[in-house]
Amino acid sequence: MLKSCKYCMRIHDSKFDCGKKPKRKKEVNDINKFRWSRRWREKREQIAERDKYLCQLAIREEPPRYIHSDIEVHHIAPIAEDYDLRLEDSNLITLSEEYHEKAECGEITKEYLRSILKEQYGYDYPPGE
Repeated sequence: MLKSCKYCMRIHDSKFDCGKKPKRKKEVNDINKFRWSRRWREKREQIAERDKYLCQLAIREEPPRYIHSDIEVHHIAPIAEDYDLRLEDSNLITLSEEYHEKAECGEITKEYLRSILKEQYGYDYPPGE
């Protein structure tokens, strides 16, 4: 069947590979498999609900900002660092895209993020202690 190709803008058979379609860039490993999993999607939604779909850093600014768009769930201890904490509530916090980037590159400390969760929810780190 002939179709219009959204990659090369030509019409060709739907099974024909024109070579313009981008290849998947992310390698398949345990961390990426987890990020694509249903368990992660469900946990991410649960954490966003827990945090009322708000950036937990922006609401602590003076004056508070209520950022509810571009919300991402951040792993305080990265998955590569401690795979066992990937689904722990005490290791997950909602951040805006802006603050998430800062947390990823270390501008916002893990200790500060953990202190927010301890203050708001009483979580101890590491969990169970």
